[in-house]
Amino acid sequence: MDGAQQYPAEVSRYFDAWNACDPAQIVAAITPAGGYADPTVSNPPLSGPSLEEHARAWFLAFPDLRFDVTSTARFAGAHNPAGYVVHWLAQGTHAGRLQGLPAMHGSLALRGVDIITIDDGASILAVERHFDRQTMAEQLGFQVIVQPASDAIWQLGYAWRATAGSTANPGAISMTWTTARSPAEAEQLEEIGTLFGAELTEAPGFISVIAGGIGNRLFTIAAWENEDAIRSALRNKLHTGGVQLFHNEDFLGSFGSGIFTARRVGAVWVRCTSCARLVQESNDDDANCTCGQPLSGPRERW
Repeated sequence: MDGAQQYPAEVSRYFDAWNACDPAQIVAAITPAGGYADPTVSNPPLSGPSLEEHARAWFLAFPDLRFDVTSTARFAGAHNPAGYVVHWLAQGTHAGRLQGLPAMHGSLALRGVDIITIDDGASILAVERHFDRQTMAEQLGFQVIVQPASDAIWQLGYAWRATAGSTANPGAISMTWTTARSPAEAEQLEEIGTLFGAELTEAPGFISVIAGGIGNRLFTIAAWENEDAIRSALRNKLHTGGVQLFHNEDFLGSFGSGIFTARRVGAVWVRCTSCARLVQESNDDDANCTCGQPLSGPRERW
């Protein structure tokens, strides 16, 4: 902490509170009329209980979070109080959820800066924390996709897929949808779904599942070899526990599900890697294109 001695004791106290993972002391380090903001704060500035809750969420996500100060610079404006620009390196392990994102257990090594405004008595009036959210997300193992929230036709969201690697033709489709009334409900449902999805990949007759979220609606579409495979999987303790939670507790705004069976109509077409001709896929593992190039067996259908 090369620059630690270049700022007042109140600033040291502020960083000591972060390094002690002490939300109450972080709040106490900033004057009651002051505030805190960072790129994850949707309605800055935070103070009092809202700041304490925000800091606690960071410590739940990164129990070993630490800020090492690398440099400082003092500033003073003609019409503004004096302050300090404090450069830091934040390190920690992603062990808990943060803003709806699941724990990836990756290591954080994020550089950023706090712009700290102080009054004449060296008390902290405001903190503006700046860091690159994309860098943070990528360090932790997330993909960063920039897209509009919605347009005139489409509502956009996110999706993910889990597969058993099966090349069987789907004989049945299961679909579920729910509406969550709050981010907390959405997080709880996603936690249940993540565990259930991991077990699905080992279920007999399971092919693949696509899950996603758009606004407050969460959904799954899963492909199975047959209807019996779906009904067997629905007896899983995680699934039955989630259904009981909906029926017996004040959980979720609405829920729907269905099982659909139909005879597949339509071929699967494959482009030959040698001549680029489109060839109808065969279930024969030894099938060749008309040019003689071997075709690499059946592919995943869903």
